[in-house]
Amino acid sequence: MKLQNFHVEIADWSREDQRNALLDLRDTVFIQEQSVPEQRERDGLDVDCWHVLARDDSGLPIGCGRLTPLHKIGRMAVLPDWRGQGVGVALLRELVGRARTLGWPEVALDAQVSAIGFYERAGFVAHGEEFEDAGLAHRSMHLPLAAVDDQPQVPLPDTGALPATTGAEVAAARRQLLGDARHRLAIRLPVLDSESYASNEELDELRRIATSGRSALIRILLHDPDGALRNDHRLIALAQRLPSAIQIRVPVDEVDLGWASACLLNDVGGYLFLPEADRPQGRAARSNRANAVPLQQHFDEVWDRSERASTLQTLDI
Repeated sequence: MKLQNFHVEIADWSREDQRNALLDLRDTVFIQEQSVPEQRERDGLDVDCWHVLARDDSGLPIGCGRLTPLHKIGRMAVLPDWRGQGVGVALLRELVGRARTLGWPEVALDAQVSAIGFYERAGFVAHGEEFEDAGLAHRSMHLPLAAVDDQPQVPLPDTGALPATTGAEVAAARRQLLGDARHRLAIRLPVLDSESYASNEELDELRRIATSGRSALIRILLHDPDGALRNDHRLIALAQRLPSAIQIRVPVDEVDLGWASACLLNDVGGYLFLPEADRPQGRAARSNRANAVPLQQHFDEVWDRSERASTLQTLDI
């Protein structure tokens, strides 16, 4: 289903074509339009940032933004002809979603005064006095992402942390979390590869959870159900036999489809999160609700706006 005439994708700063696309957009909006000095715009942080890029239907870049290691959103830029068409909203939602999945308690930004209303509509709150940056009036803003106390913000340690930096460790963490689960799971998979959720041990645990009682429910967000069917994945066969307990949906929003991360969440506070689904480098814990809850919230948001996998309808799912 086509929701808009543009899409948002994750941009890799190390790739020359994507880096040039980001810099060209920022040159047009900040340096040429707003007269920001080039040396101020090029601040040296980009190599350590997480970038998003909006493109129109023909593939031309139309907007961008970034998330810095300092927990700040910045370099939000949309070409003039595309303003007011939801591009900025889509970029911002992607960046906030990334901060939430990383478990950050809040995300901040320095907004040009003229854009404060835009960010307020997204839930950001302005604080402090106006200040000048690159000749433009700004105010600091922040958006709480989770309940926090008044203590200084420090990363919360995982309780029962599981190693998840190699393929073998990720597989072991996945088996552990399936074994710990009682009645419910939430699984997000851009692609269901032949090695994941396919072993006898994993399928036995999935079957146990799906048949554990009236409250049993396994929800799976799958970006590519066609691929899973072509590969005759064993998880699909299990879902065919237990359609009431195993539900599969496909994201339809271009922003949601652009996410490359994968996660597994159980109902006892355990989680496995891979920022890039095709790379076995992530984080996991048997019980850490402080980190699991933001992932669960984001999963639920995407689930609510996703659709039943049409290619699996013949399986009565």
